[in-house]
Amino acid sequence: MTVAERTMTAAEFDAWAALPENRDHSYEFIGGRIVEVVSNQESSFYGSYLVGLLAVYVRAHKLGFTTGADGGYMVSGERYIPDGAFVSRARQSKPSRQAYSSIAPDLAVEVLSPSNTPDEIRIKIANYLLAGTTVWLVDADRERIEVYAPGAPVRVLRSGDSLDGGSLLPGFAVAVADILTTQE
Repeated sequence: MTVAERTMTAAEFDAWAALPENRDHSYEFIGGRIVEVVSNQESSFYGSYLVGLLAVYVRAHKLGFTTGADGGYMVSGERYIPDGAFVSRARQSKPSRQAYSSIAPDLAVEVLSPSNTPDEIRIKIANYLLAGTTVWLVDADRERIEVYAPGAPVRVLRSGDSLDGGSLLPGFAVAVADILTTQE
């Protein structure tokens, strides 16, 4: 849900987000506009499951760290709160205490929810790619995961496919069907 209809600068957003009445809410700054992050249990389920798998793998292999749906990042001058993210140890040794880390993640997990608009998602993916971030876009309604990597064509994965970590997370793999199911 867009909060402010007028466009603003990142500095104006940062000042606005720091106001006491806004600190307890989750906001993104997309395309010059303030967007409140609103999700639902289903979207959160897919995101937390995938980020949980990532967190265990990343920690076991000492690759860096992961963040969940409250970890904010500065990406190409904007402010994003992906459903999950991975940052390699080589780029940042430990998580930032800032509301929006100044380092874009290596990998962002975005799960589509009813409040996402197509324009916002396109802007976010383009900016992630400009920042060198790989994006896993989970689209549960269409039963697919889209993989966007800098300099590579988009890959669309369906239930018979496997999502792998590529060069970012060597050896990580999970069946797309396992991610997109809500029942055992």
